[in-house]
Amino acid sequence: MRTEVIAGQYLDVLAQAQPCGGDPEHDEDRARTVVRAKSARYSVEHPLSLGATAAAADDEALARVRRIGLPLGEAFQLRDDLLGVFGDPATTGKPAGDDLREGKRTVLVARAIRLAAPADRARLVSSLGHRDLSDDDVAELRAVLRRTGADAEVERLIGDLAEPALEELAAAPLAEPGRSMLVRLARAAVDRHA
Repeated sequence: MRTEVIAGQYLDVLAQAQPCGGDPEHDEDRARTVVRAKSARYSVEHPLSLGATAAAADDEALARVRRIGLPLGEAFQLRDDLLGVFGDPATTGKPAGDDLREGKRTVLVARAIRLAAPADRARLVSSLGHRDLSDDDVAELRAVLRRTGADAEVERLIGDLAEPALEELAAAPLAEPGRSMLVRLARAAVDRHA
């Protein structure tokens, strides 16, 4: 787990140091690789695997846990990225827009750059990573992200990742109330507002 997180952090830092927007499809692929290595496996897949291993799960059950855990972990981080831009600071506990000020290379940003009209693309690329963005600048960037439809696309991606995993988890041969509790926790992780 530590090695994956370190590799994910390295890729994240490397992405921050490279120019933004040159190849949005590659940027999205890299962002998803970072999400999987840095967050998805660490936050969901591996904890589920460790629990299953501690419960003496067989190889088939461990494979199922990994099939369920990775997409749920990715959906969890994609939700976090949406909240980092659009979340209510009173609910999330962190200032909305900090990911834009930091220039965080997320799936949301990569999709927005790919979908944006030329003027909006230029605004995004030139503004990302400027720590001195005012609240008005952040609001304008949020409006650009919404105009591109990237926020709605990331919402769809969250559903595409989470729903099959949640269905498989709900059908898994687990004892109650454990199965229901895991389904509720997984749903809360991807449908959260904070």
